[in-house]
Amino acid sequence: MPPALSIHGLRKTYGPVVAVEQLDLEVGEGECFGLLGPNGAGKTTTIEICEGLIRPDAGEVVVLGRRWDRDERELRERLGVSLQETQLAEKLTVQETLELFRSFYRRRQPVDDVIDAVQLGEKRRARVGHLSGGQKQRLALACALVGDPDLFFLDEPTTGLDPQSRRQLWDMIDSFQERGRTVVITTHYMEEAERLCDRVAIVDHGRVIALGRPRALIASLGAQHVVEFAVADAISLEAVTLSSLPGVLGARSEDGRWLLQAAEVHTAVPALLDHLARRGAALTELRTHTPTLEDVFVALTGRHLRDG
Repeated sequence: MPPALSIHGLRKTYGPVVAVEQLDLEVGEGECFGLLGPNGAGKTTTIEICEGLIRPDAGEVVVLGRRWDRDERELRERLGVSLQETQLAEKLTVQETLELFRSFYRRRQPVDDVIDAVQLGEKRRARVGHLSGGQKQRLALACALVGDPDLFFLDEPTTGLDPQSRRQLWDMIDSFQERGRTVVITTHYMEEAERLCDRVAIVDHGRVIALGRPRALIASLGAQHVVEFAVADAISLEAVTLSSLPGVLGARSEDGRWLLQAAEVHTAVPALLDHLARRGAALTELRTHTPTLEDVFVALTGRHLRDG
């Protein structure tokens, strides 16, 4: 089957600033695809080009087999778009808002079904201005869903949501994808990307620097665990020495802490404690976790996904 989204050689600049540089991507039909990267990496610019909101300087974008320069009307009918921020008329009720958006589409879903899908049944007659932040976010998603889209673009959809609202949104995305529809999502939350996405692309400075299934990218680190620790300021440690400890694959210092990539945590931690004891280092912090997509990004760039 042809891809739901195909991007080749995409480039976009704002004056001297290069937002997207020679970006290539393909998203399969029915796939949930994540676009990850720090602020300023080019994620939102890429999404807005795909949504037809801005024009690229160069490159080719094919969405659902159509192009914006000749199939704009059809594409508007088949896409659902949820921006980072959505301003809705605050004096309309939830139901009135969805009826308004529903009127924009020829193919559409019943308002009652969409309200149930985003769990706003109790707020059906509430004015938008009286909704909580999480409820407004779910209403914005409902406005994108009411046209029964084939492809759903979600730009940082859960930023600012409480954990319960975030998981409700995840369930809604699962339900949408189970119907064979395609989702493209940008997010800062690594748990979200690992939970939802079939594949992810990590973007930095407008280029794709890693692409694949979340677990495969994490496995590429070769580490089963990450050991974080800190010692008293008076003691200096060396990355080369720590990397040579039994069970340790690599070491780096970050914000006064050390992070070790460990193949065998049961070997690495005792070896680390023994090394620190011989150095007379006072351990002030120690924790372990399994590697995440955040660790993949740091290993590739030396920066965190939330860094600008």
